[in-house]
Amino acid sequence: MSERFAFTIHATDGAARTGSIAMQRGEIRTPAFMPVGTAATVKAMKPETVRKTGADIILGNTYHLMLRPGAERVARLGGLHKFMNWQRPILTDSGGYQVMSLSDLRKLTEKGVEFRSHIDGSKHMLTPERSMEIQRLLGSDIVMAFDECPRADRPRDEIAASMEMSMRWAQRSRDGFDAGGEHAARSALFGIQQGALDEDLRRISADKLADIGFDGYAIGGLAVGEGQEAMFATLDFAPGQLPTDRPRYLMGVGKPDDLVGAVERGVDMFDCVLPSRSGRNGQAFTWNGPINLRNARFAEDEEPLDSRCTCDTCGTYTRAYLHHLVKSQEILGAMLMTEHNIAFYQQLMQAMRDAIAAGQFAQFASDFRRDYLR
Repeated sequence: MSERFAFTIHATDGAARTGSIAMQRGEIRTPAFMPVGTAATVKAMKPETVRKTGADIILGNTYHLMLRPGAERVARLGGLHKFMNWQRPILTDSGGYQVMSLSDLRKLTEKGVEFRSHIDGSKHMLTPERSMEIQRLLGSDIVMAFDECPRADRPRDEIAASMEMSMRWAQRSRDGFDAGGEHAARSALFGIQQGALDEDLRRISADKLADIGFDGYAIGGLAVGEGQEAMFATLDFAPGQLPTDRPRYLMGVGKPDDLVGAVERGVDMFDCVLPSRSGRNGQAFTWNGPINLRNARFAEDEEPLDSRCTCDTCGTYTRAYLHHLVKSQEILGAMLMTEHNIAFYQQLMQAMRDAIAAGQFAQFASDFRRDYLR
């Protein structure tokens, strides 16, 4: 049997790292971008097309899947991989962030979070133990600890209290995961660092997580409205507070220039809805910056979305045709635009991996920003 979880760093360049994570369902090359498959689907894409773009792993959402179709139902149907026809690794988030941001009438206590579904108003209780159970029922390969994600503009004492509770929940998540028998024997558990923008609170959080011990460590509580400058200022210290021999995962990030800046600061893994959501809304990411295909200037543009991109969309269709699809709200437009965006993100990750391996990441980042932010 292949390894449960093994992270190997192949090369470093400054703080940037490239490596791989070996798991039973396949290898994950890092830095890695995980397309978001919220409700057991990367919207507007077939799983085999997602894999063709170069994605090694996708993300599933505990909150959405527990509400519909239900974790127990997914388990009866053979688990999330079989259910959605994705045989490679899946990371599932803990549900905590969505409970805080989407649900109505939530009540937060030391035990967990009681909330009403945003779908039908039904009442649910999500605790560290229940989050571990749901992720086990789904058959997740990388399980995320249950935490609270406070807004960065809350008073420091509130952020500190929230972080301390998240660390107690991290221990309960560890205990709940370890009680998972066969699932625990083949899967991995990541802890989540909290502390908003405060260096001291993040250090305390990182030390507590390291004492508990996890397979990887996420940086939570960023990309929640604080802006890129504040996020980068936090990433100047946060990754270095986490164990160097484990993957570092920045949750919910981000734009292409966010990814480059975060890799520069030592981050290994990312997820974000942006490439798929933007694709459905007519925005394409290119090496020369984002473009809006709704714009009339593309109506007779016979160029591909991006001449440097190797995806099927760019190899087959013109900007003029995509403009027509987007303006006409044709489903094919969302499919082709999403395929391009996901492929572009994977090509960006590969380019960063190559640049780190070659010891040329600083030059790559400089050239990227010159073209992308022009």
